[in-house]
Amino acid sequence: MILPRERDPRFITIRRGGKLTDSDHHLLALWAAACAEHVLPLFEQVNPDDKRPRRAIELTRAWVNGEITMKQAHQTAFSANAAAKGMPDFARFAALAAGQAVAVAHVAAHQLGAAAYAIRAIKDSVTDPEKEKAGQMECQWQRSQLPEAIRELVLEDQQLRNHLCWNIFYC
Repeated sequence: MILPRERDPRFITIRRGGKLTDSDHHLLALWAAACAEHVLPLFEQVNPDDKRPRRAIELTRAWVNGEITMKQAHQTAFSANAAAKGMPDFARFAALAAGQAVAVAHVAAHQLGAAAYAIRAIKDSVTDPEKEKAGQMECQWQRSQLPEAIRELVLEDQQLRNHLCWNIFYC
């Protein structure tokens, strides 16, 4: 379970009674899409004909651009998650990262799931002695992609929800 029991108002849009602006919501979605896209080749090397995770990342950006509705984006998350079934762990986690990224349109807090699953994908794609270093490098790469406007918000969220995310944000 990556989402907390109680929703953090910083990840609820202002129009729904929270504190999140639409522009920051969009930045969270774009960052989540970048995290998922960075590991997408791990899925595509195992199942190159299944375009559902790639489509989820594309539709994340389409939602940000106002080209699709939140409901359409949310439905796409289920499709990307379904692509994960039966895949080796590294490919499964890459597909789940894409599903989490597109789900940010519906619940902004899914941004952390996209990042966490991407790190899991990287860690599971290498041998044991390399896992921790690979995970740290991916975490550092993700942080380097954070727009300044949401950097503090995401880093605080990583600290608060790290225990829900396999304690993976330790870079």
